[in-house]
Amino acid sequence: MGTSRQRRPFPLGRRGRTILAIVAAGLVAWFALGLSPAQLVPTGGAGIARDFFAAAWRPALDYEGAGVPDGARPFLLKVLDATVRTIVFATAAMSLALPIGLVLGFLASSVGWSGDPATRASRLSRTLARSVQGATRTLIIGMRSVHELLWAVLFLVAFGLNTASAVLAIAIPYTGTLAKVFSEMLDEAPRDSAAGLRATGAAPVQVFLHGILPRALPDMTAYAFYRYECAIRSSAILGFFGYPTLGYYLRASFENLHYREVWTYLYALLILALVLESWSTRLRQRFVA
Repeated sequence: MGTSRQRRPFPLGRRGRTILAIVAAGLVAWFALGLSPAQLVPTGGAGIARDFFAAAWRPALDYEGAGVPDGARPFLLKVLDATVRTIVFATAAMSLALPIGLVLGFLASSVGWSGDPATRASRLSRTLARSVQGATRTLIIGMRSVHELLWAVLFLVAFGLNTASAVLAIAIPYTGTLAKVFSEMLDEAPRDSAAGLRATGAAPVQVFLHGILPRALPDMTAYAFYRYECAIRSSAILGFFGYPTLGYYLRASFENLHYREVWTYLYALLILALVLESWSTRLRQRFVA
């Protein structure tokens, strides 16, 4: 026969195949682990859940438990102090992650190594550029591949419970994430302004500072604000490892079955997130728009 038989396309398309593959992988993992919905509800779990969610309507304004030592700080001041410490840890981590991530993002992008297309770089300079870019990308992958909670465990074992360990545990992976995203934003920034400056004989530094960075800066600023909000949540979670943030006191209250105190800390975290969202939105509208 002269005509070849054509394949009939998959009914759900390429996206459908991807979704089916994900669902199939999830089912295989479910049965391989022997999971059961009954395991999600422990013995007496219904009563615990009822007491926990009922406490949401009556958050604690004072200590729940008896035996509060004399001279103890008022409960709400304790919540405020934990909230401030949560902000301080996150801010200190971002003050390290942001500038280092910007430098690494520049080195990992093609912006700093492309040069003027009208000139031919030497073989040595091209080799050096590829080496620095590759080494930087490898470093970024290593930094962001380990979660901040794992970094916290490593630093706890190595250096003990101190402030520097908490700050570095957040700063290292956030530096890697910022560097990766910043490098992609720099590479994807429009090049029309840079081409015009290069045509006038501007130096490479001037081309970057005035032609490329201003085009990528709005997106980079917006993403930096988002990562700061994430750093606040990470700082709170580090409290479960013993650092004096909201998570530390939340865990202690939950273990003592003081559910009203738990909800007070949760509401403090929620209010903090809402305030940060409002603040970052205003800044984005002012500097990014």
